[in-house]
Amino acid sequence: MLISLSTGTLFTLPLQRAFELAAEVGFDRVELIINQDFQRVNPVKLIASLQEITTIHSIHAPFMPLDGWGGPVDSLKRCVALAAECGIPLVNFHPPSWMGLEIGFLRWLYSVRDFQKEVGLGGRVVVTIENMPWVGKMKINPHILSHTQRMIEFINEHNLFMTFDCTHMGSGKTNFINDFYLCYESGRIRNIHFSDYGHGREHLLPGRGILPLTRFLNHLRNTDYRDTVTLELNPAEFPKGERIIFESLLEIMAFLRKETWKPVDEQVQAYDRSFTSVSAPG
Repeated sequence: MLISLSTGTLFTLPLQRAFELAAEVGFDRVELIINQDFQRVNPVKLIASLQEITTIHSIHAPFMPLDGWGGPVDSLKRCVALAAECGIPLVNFHPPSWMGLEIGFLRWLYSVRDFQKEVGLGGRVVVTIENMPWVGKMKINPHILSHTQRMIEFINEHNLFMTFDCTHMGSGKTNFINDFYLCYESGRIRNIHFSDYGHGREHLLPGRGILPLTRFLNHLRNTDYRDTVTLELNPAEFPKGERIIFESLLEIMAFLRKETWKPVDEQVQAYDRSFTSVSAPG
């Protein structure tokens, strides 16, 4: 498994410094959130400068309006084109919000028959959709596809992959591991957003919420999942001062490495299972 860091975790720092810290801590990859830094600039040049620091594994399409990026459909397509040009393998996006009356986005989403072919440029870029949180005192999910089984049916029907967000799923179901397995068994998960949740607060440091994250990682380790786990925290989780942020990230990285590492014999068994499933006739 690759361990990645979302730039949203270090949103309070300059983007270049966030990349430098990710590299210094030892993250394998970075997930780049397209934000205000990408307004009125040449995005290819900016990404090229960041790629000199460390590898970008994924782009998160903007989830707020940005000058020059258009609405959610146009911004997603632009992110995919940018990823293809810059050699970034994956783009993630949020589903439409029914509460936000994103009707045009909703109609477009259901009109796409094959996301990898029609949006992902024939499979050059993996396109993933993210499960979204339940919010407020009434625990309402303001986005479509909030029901796990319906999400699975949709991504299968439309050849779409998934970014599984632990906090978002845990905001509705504290013991979210069964829902994770439903998504995992679809074969569609390509990225996992990792953080804690508790008392109405999302993207907490592991251990500050109520989710069974160590148990989740133990379950994950026993699967054949070989893609990315992306640490996505609220920057307010860190005190001020780069040194403390750096030390906190080191501790989290050590935890993630320990809980996702497989002994050699387990890795061989996982490889054998994967090889058998690929090679089996029919």
